[in-house]
Amino acid sequence: MSTENSSGDGRIARRTAIKWMLTAASAAAALEQVSFGALAEQAGRGKPAIGYGTDPDLLKIYRAGELWPLTLTIAQRATTAVLCDLIIPADEKGPSASSVGVPDFVDEWISAPYPGHARDRTVITQGLAWLDVEARKRFGQDFIKLRESQQAAICDDICDRGAARPEFQNAVNFFARFRFLTASGYYTTPEGMSDVGYRGNIPLLEFAGPPKEVLDRLGLA
Repeated sequence: MSTENSSGDGRIARRTAIKWMLTAASAAAALEQVSFGALAEQAGRGKPAIGYGTDPDLLKIYRAGELWPLTLTIAQRATTAVLCDLIIPADEKGPSASSVGVPDFVDEWISAPYPGHARDRTVITQGLAWLDVEARKRFGQDFIKLRESQQAAICDDICDRGAARPEFQNAVNFFARFRFLTASGYYTTPEGMSDVGYRGNIPLLEFAGPPKEVLDRLGLA
C-alpha cells in the first residue's frame, strides 16, 4: 500500500476511503437517489431540505474524528475484516479484501451522515452482533475466534435468500448488504479493477499515432 494511501497505523487514509465511498455511491445508485447535500425525502414532502454542510474536500487529509466520527469498534473492525476476506479471499488474481483496506471503506460508508448510509449502519452493526451471537450459540466462541470452516458454515446459512431458513431472514439481509459493500469497496481499488481486467488510462500502442516510418516520409518525425 503506498504512503499516500496509508495513515501509518495499518489503516488506509481517510481521504482514500472517502473517495472510494463516493465513487461506489455514484456507480451503484446505493443511495436511492438521495443527494449528498440534503434530505431529499423531506424536500419531496414540501419541507425545507436539511443540509449537512459541505461535502468532503477530497484534497484534504482528514484525521480520525474529523468530518464525521467513525462507527466500528475495534472488535467490530476485526469481525468486518474476517467477513470481508471470507467474501473476497486472496487468490492468484489478487489480494484479499482486508489487505487493500475494504474494512476502512465499510467503516466510512456506514458512518457517513446521509440517509442511505444511516440505514446501512443499523443493518451492518446489528448483523455483526448477530454473527457473534450465532457463533457462540453454535461453537461457543465469537465469530473471529472460529475456524474458517465454522465461519463459512454460518455464512452458508445466510448467503442465499432462497435457501435460508425463515429465522435467518434478517441475517440474510445483513449478509447481502455487507457483501455488496465489500464488493463495491474492493472493485473500486486498483487491485480490484485489475482483477476484473480494467486497465484504465494506459497508453496503447495502437493509439500512439502514425508509425514512425510514415512520419519520416512526411518529414514530421
